[in-house]
Amino acid sequence: MNPGIGRHVLDGYRVLDFTQVVAGPTATLMLAEMGAEVIKIELAPDGDPGRLGPVRVGERSGYFVQHNRGKKDVCVDPKNPEARAILRELAAKVDVLVQNFAPGVIDRLGLGYETVRAINPKIVMCSISAFGQTGPLALEPGFDFLGAAYAGVTSMGGEKDGAPYFPMIAIGDVSTGVHAMGAICAALLYRERTGRGQHLDISLLDTYFHYHEASVETHSLSRGEIRPTRSGLHSWYAVPAGVFRGRDRYIIIIAPLQQHWRKLCAAMGQPELADDPRFATNDARLRNLDALIDTIESWIRSMPSDDDAIAAMREQRVPMAPVLSVEEAVRHPHLRERGTVRTIRDRILGEFDVPGFALRFSDFPEPLALDAPLMGEHNREVLTGLLGYSEERVRDLETRGVLRRGET
Repeated sequence: MNPGIGRHVLDGYRVLDFTQVVAGPTATLMLAEMGAEVIKIELAPDGDPGRLGPVRVGERSGYFVQHNRGKKDVCVDPKNPEARAILRELAAKVDVLVQNFAPGVIDRLGLGYETVRAINPKIVMCSISAFGQTGPLALEPGFDFLGAAYAGVTSMGGEKDGAPYFPMIAIGDVSTGVHAMGAICAALLYRERTGRGQHLDISLLDTYFHYHEASVETHSLSRGEIRPTRSGLHSWYAVPAGVFRGRDRYIIIIAPLQQHWRKLCAAMGQPELADDPRFATNDARLRNLDALIDTIESWIRSMPSDDDAIAAMREQRVPMAPVLSVEEAVRHPHLRERGTVRTIRDRILGEFDVPGFALRFSDFPEPLALDAPLMGEHNREVLTGLLGYSEERVRDLETRGVLRRGET
């Protein structure tokens, strides 16, 4: 770290974090990774449902640890008026408030935007939800895959005449958290220039719909003549671009541009295919897709191994990649060297791998060492240090159940 510039780019900013599970915790984790002080509020008795993640040691969840490293933890009884008063006091002391409850819940906690803005006019409040704070779907219960369904994203995955598929990872939740982080940083920059805070409305559905790189404008410009939908293992508008079966594994090849198509033909030892009328243009390749797939897969299977086919394409700089399993990906030397896969050490779980921080800063080349909190672990530190409470007062609040401590 360069001397005199703080721990990271957001050093000195303070965040009050009411988020849980994935989308919200992703946003606040990224803020913590960039040096912000994040105070996570958990609501008793259960706290963040992420604490019940699929792999636990005792009551410690790896799922919770992955998404909540670097955060301080205060646990309150939301039904208690004293607890809600504490939350309002904390809101007056922070730069950012992030919440991902269903619309209306934060208002019932006494922390709607108008209330928070009256307490702290410069605050940036970010509300993350499935379908947004307004609109006909706003009050519907929502999860990642539901947002994908409404966005038309789920319809794009699967065999053409079969059921739609969805990927078994939280693309929408994580991406919504990243969008929220970007909006928060932009709002903080705006505040630095104007002195004005504001309310951010970030939704999973809006985020998912933004992923349509071609289908929306194609459908609109064709006046509905083109109806994009799932097309199996291969792109519906650009080929070759899809998943090809090798001897022992699948390989993704993306070569619809003419220069890449010619390189693929050269890698296959069949340069004449580049000018074959069946394959000479993208439109021709689309019309003859089955023949194209058979030609490429026959060549891959004719090679001594899939690795030999990959090497031949790599030599010609054909855009392609083997389809790695999670187990293979976490061992890949590129992901290891760049810290894309990061090994962390938790005080209870010990060492295990998590996704690393994807943003890279030249002034801060090393990631921060971050620990995940126990429930209510920082009640005393936060309330005495930030609000000026005495230790006796904090102990009394814990004794009376206004504050809670201990893993759920």
